[in-house]
Amino acid sequence: MALPVEHGGWGFLLEPVALGLLLAPSPAGLALASAALCAFLARHPLRLALMDRRRGARHPRTALAERFLLAYLAGALALLMLGLGLARGRVWPALAASAAPALLALWYDATARSREATAETAGAVALGGGAAAIALAGGAPPGPAGGAAALMALRAVASVVYVRARIRMDRGKAAGPGTALLVHAAALAVAVAMVLARWAPRLSIVAFLVLLARAAWGLSPRRRVVPPRALGLAEMRHGLLALALLALGYRLGL
Repeated sequence: MALPVEHGGWGFLLEPVALGLLLAPSPAGLALASAALCAFLARHPLRLALMDRRRGARHPRTALAERFLLAYLAGALALLMLGLGLARGRVWPALAASAAPALLALWYDATARSREATAETAGAVALGGGAAAIALAGGAPPGPAGGAAALMALRAVASVVYVRARIRMDRGKAAGPGTALLVHAAALAVAVAMVLARWAPRLSIVAFLVLLARAAWGLSPRRRVVPPRALGLAEMRHGLLALALLALGYRLGL
């Protein structure tokens, strides 16, 4: 009731939060990170409450879900105000950039379509924007902060496309693996362009090469069929590896 059941969402939340805090650690960034956690947790009870409302039913879990929802939203608002009050830089541009994909994801939730690719991608991109907000709150320059958010968005989009294709392939359904590989190649190309423009560290290229290699193997005939839960955990590990490379790149100027 209080915690989401999917594993992938935790990676999409924690990776940009960790990267933002590593770029510019600060009390303001920690408050914004905690606000993002509350907002992320609010999505699950919101889905349950909306599901019961659409069915015209009210169960004991409905009231409990609504209580959790209100508690999470109150916590998110309080922590957001605290983070904005402590921030060393302008955070609103980053928050505004994340608002549109966040609202799109919520709209899909409200229409019981949260499992669609667009909904998952929008939610992941919105969470990725947290890297910029947290870094800006800690006084990071706009360039590295925006670059971090862009890299997190690229990672999120590539991950959503890969996992959806992999699950369909493992279930014996048409998956279009070529599309997933093309998305990864495009993400790598954007990362290279960002490095050349000095908006991202050179290790960004290594991180996206690793993700491309993971997709090429995971969508090949030699892959091992695994349950979705195991696939989600493996994707979290790859995300943490990419995060470590990006963090090293930013911190060491590599």
